Amino acid sequence: MIRFEPAGAEALLLVLAERPDEALPLRIAALAARIRAELGELLLDLVPAWNTLLLHYDLLRTDHLQLAERLAPLLEAWMDAAAPQAASQLHEIPLWYAGDDLAEVARACNLTIAQVIELHAGREYRVGAIGFAPGFAYLGELDERLALPRRATPRTQVPAGSLAIAERQTAIYPQASPGGWHLLGLCPWRLFEATRTPPCPLALGDRVRFVPVDEATYRRELTR
Repeated sequence: MIRFEPAGAEALLLVLAERPDEALPLRIAALAARIRAELGELLLDLVPAWNTLLLHYDLLRTDHLQLAERLAPLLEAWMDAAAPQAASQLHEIPLWYAGDDLAEVARACNLTIAQVIELHAGREYRVGAIGFAPGFAYLGELDERLALPRRATPRTQVPAGSLAIAERQTAIYPQASPGGWHLLGLCPWRLFEATRTPPCPLALGDRVRFVPVDEATYRRELTR
């Protein structure tokens, strides 16, 4: 059952499912597009996530009660609609598995480094949310054998392009930033550029596979 939860003075959180599933990111993307088309004049921003959609609205035009009333028929139609049939885009991203925490992750998971790489690169991930930083795409689900809590002490600076894991998710840091995830490798591609259209090549519902490469290939891709 869909829940409406006020999120501060100017935002409304739609809880669309108790748990995410593989089709949900694409369905939430379709819902966000429909809400933007129908109610865009009332909204400042829409922020989709794994099983929620956060709506920032203009207090001069509406409030959360009025917005919830306007949303009701759109959500009813969304619940009755079939899942989107359009195929999501698959991104094959090169990854040099040479992260600072790779050996530590292997020890913590009782695996060899080769097994960590094989498990991480051996599955397809779904983009379930984009946030924290511009272009930071949360990818899931990570193999349960690699699931670890966040680091007890976050780093104050994680290099741009770092591939990391935490809990059942994995992600690439698009910019240098603080971070508390475990670093497994480095991606040579820039996953966010403000002057590019779109700025981030990864979109909600897209699929991602990581392709292990050696250092020479990583550095060659880095300079392209």
